[in-house]
Amino acid sequence: MQRFILSKKNAITLISAILIVLGFFGRFGLDNMVIFNWSLIIASILGVAPIAIQAYQALKVKVVSIDVLVTIAVVGAVLIQNYEESAIVTFLFLFGSYLEQRTLNKTRSAIKELTELAPESALKQMENGEFEEVDVDDVDEDDILLVKTGAKVPVDGTVLIGEGHINEASITGESVPVGKKVGSEVFAGTILENGTIQIRADRVGEDTTFGRIIELVEEAQDSKSEAERFIDRFSKYYTPAVLILGFIVWLFSRDVELAITILVLGCPGALVIGVPVSNVAGIGNGARNGVLLKGSEVINDFSRVDTIVFDKTGTLTVGNPEVAEKEFYGNNTEEVLGYLASVERESDHPLAKAVLQDIGETTFSTVEDTEVVKGGGVVAKVYGHRIAVGNVALMEKENVELSEKAKKDVERFEKNGNSLVLTAVDGELKVLMGIRDQIRPGVKKDLQHLKKLGVKNLVVLSGDNQGTVDLVARELGLTEAHGHMLPEGKSAYIEEMQAKGQIIAFVGDGVNDSPSLALADIGIAMGSGTDVAIETSDVVLMNSDFSRLPHALGLTKSTSNNMKQNIFIAVGVVLILLASLLFSEWMNMSIGMLVHELSILVVILNGMRLLRYRLRR
Repeated sequence: MQRFILSKKNAITLISAILIVLGFFGRFGLDNMVIFNWSLIIASILGVAPIAIQAYQALKVKVVSIDVLVTIAVVGAVLIQNYEESAIVTFLFLFGSYLEQRTLNKTRSAIKELTELAPESALKQMENGEFEEVDVDDVDEDDILLVKTGAKVPVDGTVLIGEGHINEASITGESVPVGKKVGSEVFAGTILENGTIQIRADRVGEDTTFGRIIELVEEAQDSKSEAERFIDRFSKYYTPAVLILGFIVWLFSRDVELAITILVLGCPGALVIGVPVSNVAGIGNGARNGVLLKGSEVINDFSRVDTIVFDKTGTLTVGNPEVAEKEFYGNNTEEVLGYLASVERESDHPLAKAVLQDIGETTFSTVEDTEVVKGGGVVAKVYGHRIAVGNVALMEKENVELSEKAKKDVERFEKNGNSLVLTAVDGELKVLMGIRDQIRPGVKKDLQHLKKLGVKNLVVLSGDNQGTVDLVARELGLTEAHGHMLPEGKSAYIEEMQAKGQIIAFVGDGVNDSPSLALADIGIAMGSGTDVAIETSDVVLMNSDFSRLPHALGLTKSTSNNMKQNIFIAVGVVLILLASLLFSEWMNMSIGMLVHELSILVVILNGMRLLRYRLRR
């Protein structure tokens, strides 16, 4: 029965609201006190039921919670036939609880999502030399496995035969697929975008890098115990104090009505609704502005953050490689770009896609005698011209002489963190392109706003090469930059900073970020990131709009301050009411209730100010 009543709290809250409205309509609209009294009596009985059950459960574990005080106050109000106060107090308490739980009750399906992303089968070489599909659990170390285009790599291993490009975003967060050849290391859960390889299994099952990611998420989530709400901590002292005060007054005065009045006036109506209304108004403002804040704990912790750690790819950068710089040598540029586009159109390499996107609409030509040069690029013929597209090594192999200007351009492009694509026609360099992941527009200004809001340290952690990471850090004015970092490295860094007393927020968007998102004091996911990253996080920036981050931080600071203001108002009013009741002649039940209800209105209006919050730029 208790479980059933508690499961229907929301329905009870709605029914109580309807009954209260019906009661006041009966009194002021129909001038019928019978409807007024019975509507509020039923609302009081219904409303106090789940609260009383919670109070009973708290007392069973020797905790005098706020539910205990609310229950006694409501019963007292009913005994002195103040049905209006008893009905309103129960409704406010239940509605406040509903608002709080609506934001805090989130399903954390990170482990389930990660498990679904893990490879389930593998093509294993049997004793007869043939490859057969087996369950990934049947793969042992040193087994030989075949991975085809589009398939997931089932284990951590080493390439024995073949080559291809693997998307390692699930492990490193790197947006550009990595070329693999004999001797290269591959990771479970990554995807072979093109090519066919045979690998030797080095680590299987939970020992793989992907398996360790899952383990890190589990450990990080287990280490995050929910902090007690401030109201509950306060009620440990407040509730017994009011009960004792009421008992002492009855003991000395033998005035039951006075003692019950103390409990009614001491009932923290404004305190109960004050924190949830600030919380919900702040969350409502965030949702309206593309920020999902998952509960009051998140708001409190986020408002105190002094260090923000960023993943690079898809967070500080757009996540799609683009042509960032280019130089042309010689004439017939449009014709050369047409040759280049024709050759690149036959490749599915991510750099080729970036080149095609940059060139845009052009006239394609027939490509003949295409030759893929391992580790270099592509050589082909177009209208009898020999077209070489690739890196500097390919140019050297093709005996393409680079002028002093071209050499300086290559050095400059590399220094800027670009991947190079050179195009030569009949042995002469014609085009140099530098391709890199572009920094999100406006990120530098957003980071400056974060500093103005009190963030002391801005750090980037990435699986990219250190040169690229350093470039991003210099451009954006970050405090620290660390490259070549796998998920466990990021988690270890966060733990190290937390041990030094820093309050850490981590911003990321990939599966590889999930352990760090869960481990950080505040995990912030970009909205276009993976489901697991979003589920593991505490804050979500919808549509991956980085400019929402300063607004989110400013909003949480304002919301946290607003909550404290409401607590001060609520407690202050209760103390004034009780003091006036005990030490003055003019305080009575009617005036006390009026002030009590006004205090509730004040904290609600104060909380609603958050709906109009805008970050001052």
